[in-house]
Amino acid sequence: MASYDVIVIGGGPGGYVCAIRCAQLGLKTACVEGRDALGGTCLNVGCIPSKALLHASHMLHEAEHNFATLGLKGKAPSVDWAQMLSYKDDTIAQNTKGIEFLFKKNKIDWIKGWATVPAAGKVKVGDETHEAKNIVIASGSEPAPLPGVEVDEKVIVTSTGALSLAKPPKTMVVIGGGVIGLELGSVYARLGAKVTVVEFLDAIVPGADAEVARTFQRMLKKQGIEIVTGAAVQTATVAKGKAKVTYKLRKDDSEATLDADAVLLATGRRPYTEGLGLDGLGVALTKRGQIETDKQWQTSVKGIYAIGDVIEGPMLAHKAEDEGMAVAEVIAGQHGHVNYSVIPGVIYTTPEVAWVGQTEEALKAEGRAFKAGKFSFMGNARAKAVLHGEGFVKILSDKETDRILGVHIIGPSAGELIHEACVAMEFGAAAEDLARTCHAHPTFSEAVREAALACGDGPIHS
Repeated sequence: MASYDVIVIGGGPGGYVCAIRCAQLGLKTACVEGRDALGGTCLNVGCIPSKALLHASHMLHEAEHNFATLGLKGKAPSVDWAQMLSYKDDTIAQNTKGIEFLFKKNKIDWIKGWATVPAAGKVKVGDETHEAKNIVIASGSEPAPLPGVEVDEKVIVTSTGALSLAKPPKTMVVIGGGVIGLELGSVYARLGAKVTVVEFLDAIVPGADAEVARTFQRMLKKQGIEIVTGAAVQTATVAKGKAKVTYKLRKDDSEATLDADAVLLATGRRPYTEGLGLDGLGVALTKRGQIETDKQWQTSVKGIYAIGDVIEGPMLAHKAEDEGMAVAEVIAGQHGHVNYSVIPGVIYTTPEVAWVGQTEEALKAEGRAFKAGKFSFMGNARAKAVLHGEGFVKILSDKETDRILGVHIIGPSAGELIHEACVAMEFGAAAEDLARTCHAHPTFSEAVREAALACGDGPIHS
């Protein structure tokens, strides 16, 4: 029986970051992970492989639609699907092996297998039971099922199966207009599929700024992606290798059917706690199956903590990472902190969509007086030079103090640009602070400055 200061259950972004931070703080640490590779869903069947396919398919789109304008003439490349998947797998391997190296560097034991917690202070993996002064549950999430949808991971797939289809489909139905569905739907649309997105709510990207969501939907339609909103999927079945999806429009209860070569179920995820033995421990759960924690991420059982997708909050890798570092610091006797009001969200389509803080709708609902400064990428020289002038930056600031309350971007490199806003908000900056900060020219980031200027006397280039 091995004894540790901390055993982290789960080797995903929350878990492995937590383990590394614990080791850095002088705690004897182990991490339990049952996959053949570290990195969890994110690195193995989520964030990283999807970004590889998004990048590859975007290169194809540029070659087919923009190269000629740039003076690059010639036949557009054909798709070698096997090679594209190989590139994706190599990207995964480089990242997961990198975490193995970091574990060795920080003297963290990787206990391979699936964990059960028979009692506080004990973690059982296989036939061995290990002791730990502290246990951190970071077991992540899994795709949520939908009644009537029969997933086989071949024709009707979750995000996992969508990353390794036998071949690009000619037609695809995406159930769910959130981040995962739109990203992977975008991949296959660029590879030639006729993609239809069916969303239950009246707008895609639930929780996003409404103006951004409307603009994004128009752009996706221009790219050939059909979007049906306000539609409740009834069934999705497979017969003779083809899928059939039936849905009802909520406004009039009318029914429609779609045939497809592939169906992607992307209606959300749920906490994965199977086999941990939480019931026997008395660990309190919410009605949605999330683990309840206090402000220091400790569960109802002393010495057992939980972070990431298994607890409340957005299911984002970077949120889990922040919690992983914070809980490590708490265990080490320091003060761990996560600012939940400054956690960005990003959709890695083209154009990218990114946001942080509050939306116009949320501010109006709470009755807060605010200013909205907006600037279009059509007024940005760099964006026009690379043929990506669609979209805008919108900054919301307090009407009295000018403090930045939210930033919403749709356009080139939005996922990178949003962090300027995150840093500004973390330090309580005003829109004027951004407006008075010199930005290099020509850069996409100038659009952020112009939107900040729009919160005052007005932008220069609009």
